[in-house]
Amino acid sequence: MSTLENKDAVYTKTVPAGDYWMEIVREGQTFRIVDLEGNQAADTLFFSAADPAERYSAMDTIREQGNVFLGLGTKLMSNDGNVMLTITADTVGRHDTLGGACATESNTVRYDLEKRTMHACRDSWMLAVAERPEFGLTKRDITHNINFFMNVPVTADGGLTFADGLSAPGKYVEMRAEMDVIVLISNCPQLNNPCNAYNPTPIEVVIWDAA
Repeated sequence: MSTLENKDAVYTKTVPAGDYWMEIVREGQTFRIVDLEGNQAADTLFFSAADPAERYSAMDTIREQGNVFLGLGTKLMSNDGNVMLTITADTVGRHDTLGGACATESNTVRYDLEKRTMHACRDSWMLAVAERPEFGLTKRDITHNINFFMNVPVTADGGLTFADGLSAPGKYVEMRAEMDVIVLISNCPQLNNPCNAYNPTPIEVVIWDAA
């Protein structure tokens, strides 16, 4: 459990389902993503604010910690081998770094041809980089992401399955920035996956300055 209290935060924002959040979290700051209603997925990308070509790497993170799931104590590594963030509090216990983000193409493959036109996380990221050009990102920068609060078990034969979430209303994950990082979250709009009871819900982002 975290010792940080909302009254001491320097920033608080509720992000509706299907919307994006994109800001810089400064080195030493702690930010929390809160699953307000439970079983939501926050598809998140991290980039170095100094050089966005340095970004979160699933491969480096998994290799360094020897675990495909993220949780308390995980150090989120960049593609340059640097620690970007450290998970300092986590009331969920499992977050996915393998399942990727929903897209119009994957909606078609997984669900139905008619689902292609439905909004997806990659659409939110594309909108974010278009609406916030000051961050210097383009669609070429959309690579590995973390699905916070999402439960994607690995089967005995090495496959992936999408299971009911382990989160619940008010649960959260908290990270300390080890460098200035651009954080881009798509609060997943997915209506076809039973893990969120077919009901996308809001998340909350809270930031505290270093003590």
